[in-house]
Amino acid sequence: MTVRELDAAGIHDPALRAAYAHCRGLNARHGKTYFLATRLLPVDRRPAVHALYGFARWADDIVDDLDSSATPAERGRALLALEAQLEAGLRREGATEPVIRALADTARRYGIDRVHFTDFLASMRSDLTVGGYASYEELGRYMHGSAAVIGLQMLPVLGTVTPREEAAPHAAALGVAFQLTNFLRDVGEDLDRGRLYLPAELLTAHGVDRERFEWSRRTGARDARIIDVLRAAAAHNRAVYRDALPGIAMLAPVSRPCIRTAFVLYSGILDSIEADGYAVLHRRSVVPRRRRAVVALDGLVRAVAARAVSRRGEEAPVAEPSCASPSPRPHVAPVREEAL
Repeated sequence: MTVRELDAAGIHDPALRAAYAHCRGLNARHGKTYFLATRLLPVDRRPAVHALYGFARWADDIVDDLDSSATPAERGRALLALEAQLEAGLRREGATEPVIRALADTARRYGIDRVHFTDFLASMRSDLTVGGYASYEELGRYMHGSAAVIGLQMLPVLGTVTPREEAAPHAAALGVAFQLTNFLRDVGEDLDRGRLYLPAELLTAHGVDRERFEWSRRTGARDARIIDVLRAAAAHNRAVYRDALPGIAMLAPVSRPCIRTAFVLYSGILDSIEADGYAVLHRRSVVPRRRRAVVALDGLVRAVAARAVSRRGEEAPVAEPSCASPSPRPHVAPVREEAL
């Protein structure tokens, strides 16, 4: 399947093909939900998404790898080295790192503004020194670089049926919505890293503080006030998903099934968190495998239909059905990779 993707994308240089294949491997191993949704894109667009994911993953691992004994100063130097490699790659100075090779090629092919990459790295650097945020406004400034720009990077790859600047705010909102979901799901793990992405103003409104969260994480004890904070954070997250939703209809028809599937799966994590009683300080909530299969199959049906319309040269309707979760089916046959 990698060969098919690279051929369809017109990527023929052996070293560049190897670089893209490396990024695809990172996506498949570490970004299971993201990778599943990417499989619904037309084959020629997938390598670019793998490259964007690979770069984000590399930077995130420098900052967040709990198995590494690197100090914050050493991690900071690694990020600076990564940024220097990125700049060299974007200047066509023969980058040797596979991820940078693929990313620089993707940026050139799709005209992705380099500021989106530098803004991303700026937010990654702040993670080395900032462990919390006073307000949603302050957190939003951080998430512009860590999440909103991811949506903006993706937009040229996905394509739009409206002017790109009209779709951009919704793409940025979807990146933020996904990251807020990750923050809520991973709140316990982030505390272990010395960070809390729930604003202090939210905790104060419910009569708790960071120390109470750390106590709950450490002891396994529950606190109704903490649950209230997490419930309020989930409600805020759902509102951001609603802001992002109109953007799906602005995408190229062949890209909508991919983003719709990611939307349903990621917002479904909030449903799982709620079903688990907001126990995220003590265990990670996941979308059940059967549920993932149902959503993936629904996305596959939509993707095949969209590609058929595209091949016939017909104009697909702009309106996109609601992203409410599809109804469960009594039996879901496994989806073979060759079909995607």
